[in-house]
Amino acid sequence: MQSIQMPLEIPVWQRLLGVLVYLLPWSDAIKFGLVPGGLFIDYPILQLLILPAQPILLLQQIVPFGFGSLLLFFVLFLAVVRNPEVPYFLRFNTLQALLTDIVLVLLSFAFSMLLRPLGGGTLLIGTLASTVLLAVLAIVLFALVECLRGREPDLPGISQAVRMQLY
Repeated sequence: MQSIQMPLEIPVWQRLLGVLVYLLPWSDAIKFGLVPGGLFIDYPILQLLILPAQPILLLQQIVPFGFGSLLLFFVLFLAVVRNPEVPYFLRFNTLQALLTDIVLVLLSFAFSMLLRPLGGGTLLIGTLASTVLLAVLAIVLFALVECLRGREPDLPGISQAVRMQLY
């Protein structure tokens, strides 16, 4: 007879905090919807999706010289991910959100350094930016559902890197 092991019950407060850390990559993805031809420009009703990220956007703007994102990144990394007293579920989700955010920052640099100077048309930039925005929205929604269910969101590639860092 096989015994099925039930996962440890994740407390509700950990589930809610696990969801909140994914607002960081969402706040960095918003700029992809605001480019000419982006989803937020073409469909203004979608700008309602910006509202959950407003507190993080304001926090990032408070710190001078644009270091708000960097400061938030280091606070989350050092205070949550590297702190062994923080529950594993929160550390996992925080590091996964941070790695997703790193990918977004690299994509943002690629957009600003490669596509715009090359004179990529509005259609090309708008399409690529909208694709990135929709991908991040899908990641955030998937993570939201999985965190609320008390399970680790398994993002291919990123989750494996997170597990290697945490073990």
